[in-house]
Amino acid sequence: MSFVVAIDGPAGTGKGTVTEILSKKFKLVNIDTGATYRCVTLDMLNKNIGIDELDKIKDLLNKIQIEIKRENGKQLVYLNGEDVTKKIRSKEVSELVSQVSGIKEVRLSMVNLQRKMAEGKDVIMEGRDISTYVFPNADVKIYLDADLEERARRRYNQNKEKGIKMSYLEILENIKKRDENDKSKEIGALKVAMDAEVIDSTNMSIGQVVREISNIIEKKKNEIKLQKKIYKVRKETTWKKFVRKIIKVVLSTIYKIAFRVKITGSVPKDGAYIICSNHINYLDAAAIVLFNKRKVNFVAKEDLFTHGILMWLGHLFDAIPIKRNMQDIEAMKRCLKVLKNGELLGIFPEGTRKGMEKNLKAKNGAAFMAMRANVKVIPVGIHGTFKPFSKVYINYGEPMDLSEYNKEEMDKATEEIMERIVMLTKKED
Repeated sequence: MSFVVAIDGPAGTGKGTVTEILSKKFKLVNIDTGATYRCVTLDMLNKNIGIDELDKIKDLLNKIQIEIKRENGKQLVYLNGEDVTKKIRSKEVSELVSQVSGIKEVRLSMVNLQRKMAEGKDVIMEGRDISTYVFPNADVKIYLDADLEERARRRYNQNKEKGIKMSYLEILENIKKRDENDKSKEIGALKVAMDAEVIDSTNMSIGQVVREISNIIEKKKNEIKLQKKIYKVRKETTWKKFVRKIIKVVLSTIYKIAFRVKITGSVPKDGAYIICSNHINYLDAAAIVLFNKRKVNFVAKEDLFTHGILMWLGHLFDAIPIKRNMQDIEAMKRCLKVLKNGELLGIFPEGTRKGMEKNLKAKNGAAFMAMRANVKVIPVGIHGTFKPFSKVYINYGEPMDLSEYNKEEMDKATEEIMERIVMLTKKED
């Protein structure tokens, strides 16, 4: 699985310089997307092809060969086998590239090329539409901005270093036109992605920008590392079963000392079922898991897995982490797999603690899973204060068959589940 850093922004914000530094620091492949459009522009100029000669442009795109290589510590750009690293930065190319990149066929061809270049690699890419169009699912999205005059000054100094002769006023006017053109493109227009981090570099040094983006990248890498730990599925081994059995005995004993647990009803000895309970305390799920002879795979919010001991227990008892308030496809797949294997799945339809007291609408996940896997739902009502040495009632109801409901009636099915749960919470004898 690749890691993608996307840096967008207008010309002259320092994207290229910052990207080059970050690529070395984090060992990311630097794919210069702007260079690909400049190569097309240079090839068109070399072959005297106008921007309105679409058939010739299409033919050029079918034959063009663009390579980005690193040689002797420098990144070089090759067009049809020729090193054009300096040529693509010429005045002629700079004046035309924005118009060329706005041609739909060119855009689609280069985006396809850029995505191929990034396949299976940890990459960093800078451009105008990387985070919005080329890689809308990039792990890190940055929009680097700066004042127009400051951008023109930077580009002027950059060109001087490269021996490119263009006056400050020429560059200023050129950037103005590019901004207007880039923002009005039909495909890949310059804009800020909704989930992008915006950094105004007008009064920042390159070092300051690099440090700020580095912090964002490091934070994201740590998040991904944690996510891998959370969602890792531990294999069911003999040792795991043994440890789970011992821990279950220890924790259930402690539970019985802390609370006077009274259980009515039970779960069938075999077969797949969904256990649906009300959720009034952090310890109610533990009661269902610890006092069942069968293993219950409970769905739990991923936040619980950020704590070491809870993550260990979650993996030991095969709890299924889920991202709340969104459609977590991976969690749904794991839930359905549990049911397919004839096991027990535990779900809190309220979605959060004391959801009924807060008048929150119950989630349809349990009803959906039951219909999808063609299994019955076992309602459970839990009642108690969970104060030390107080009584805790765990009442299991009869399995519910939801086969009479269709997909359009999931709300009704969920209402029936919740009604049964409520009735069971009032049962104390």
